Amino acid sequence: MARYEEAKALYAAYGIDTEKALDTLKNVEISVHCWQGDDVIGFDGSDSLDGGIQTTGNYPGSAKTPEQLMADIKKAFSLMPGKKRLNLHACYAFLGADKGKVDRDAYTYKYFEPWVKFAKENGIVGIDFNPTYFGHPMMKDGLSLSSPDEEVRTFWINHGKSCIAIAEEFARQMGPPSLVNIWIPDGFKDIPADRLSPRLRLKDSLDRILADYDRSLVHVSVESKVFGIGLESYTVGSNEFYQNYAAKAGICCLLDTGHYHPTEVVSDKIPSLLAFYDKVALHISRPVRWDSDHVVIFDDELKELCKEIVRNNAIDKMLIGLDYFDASINRIGAWVTGERSVEKALLFALLQPSDEMRKLQDQAKFGKIQHLQEIFKTMPLGDVWNEYLRRQNLVDDWYDECEKYETEVLSKR
Repeated sequence: MARYEEAKALYAAYGIDTEKALDTLKNVEISVHCWQGDDVIGFDGSDSLDGGIQTTGNYPGSAKTPEQLMADIKKAFSLMPGKKRLNLHACYAFLGADKGKVDRDAYTYKYFEPWVKFAKENGIVGIDFNPTYFGHPMMKDGLSLSSPDEEVRTFWINHGKSCIAIAEEFARQMGPPSLVNIWIPDGFKDIPADRLSPRLRLKDSLDRILADYDRSLVHVSVESKVFGIGLESYTVGSNEFYQNYAAKAGICCLLDTGHYHPTEVVSDKIPSLLAFYDKVALHISRPVRWDSDHVVIFDDELKELCKEIVRNNAIDKMLIGLDYFDASINRIGAWVTGERSVEKALLFALLQPSDEMRKLQDQAKFGKIQHLQEIFKTMPLGDVWNEYLRRQNLVDDWYDECEKYETEVLSKR
């Protein structure tokens, strides 16, 4: 407490209210992805990844059943501060006796009802959802919603419609709207002969999926990608395609921090979209030379992302989610490290003199902006962060709990 009071006074000297920052942060909702716990395999029959994504590593203890994954999520969430949402993929359906009898184009809410029960029992504030356009035999020649095969395309259109209907029920049961994020891996390994036709088919597929749904219950987003493994030369759902489609359809554009060229920074894209969209969706990952989905850490780009969210008064406009999967380390530790890093970066942003620096920019006092930016790099963020954790009965050094769970639970699988 003494260190926090000293930090509080230091920040107050620059006009920053740490109590206001802490109160704001505790109400920010972070959508935590379920797929870190089982390496994106799911429970509806797939035993490997495809679609241009890849999980590396073979650390013991991955979840093999829905019950194991729920236990792991519960443990991870107990070590995370702040408000959590749960982000599910359709491949995490509880099919039970219907496994092998019902396919993704006919999924209904009943196959996900156990997730709602789990969320309510564990203080989770909402559920987000993703159609699963990978890991399935109906992915023909690497294409789904853009396929020239009408049977294939219809199957995946029906899957998208089913997922939106399921998400509507999530919202009815949980209260807040559910985000349905559409990402497809469709593309080609080598230079295509026709770049337009697949995109026209994708446009038509999306139009059919989104023809009729309750916008008060579901936010829909589309997620672009620059390339995937085995799909290096052409991606149907490109950034340009989806930004235009989202604007036309009145839906969200989702920015995944790993889905752009290595020299692009997503932080700079946020204010551009905020100029045109009421809501902007975000998947926070950490690319290392490519879309490698490394565990999110408190690095410079994460800080810049969160500064753009905070200084543009966009916390209520951003739908913030996590999206990474590392199978080379303890998966519980990966979950917690990433979520805490985002929370810490948001706190860092909330403790910046943003209003003062905005005025200085308008006055062309760029030297003083630089001066303040340097000062705030070494302000006592850690003391305010520790106070935030203390108020939620958490500590900064949490890894012993992670190792204990590994010894008692994960190592016995």
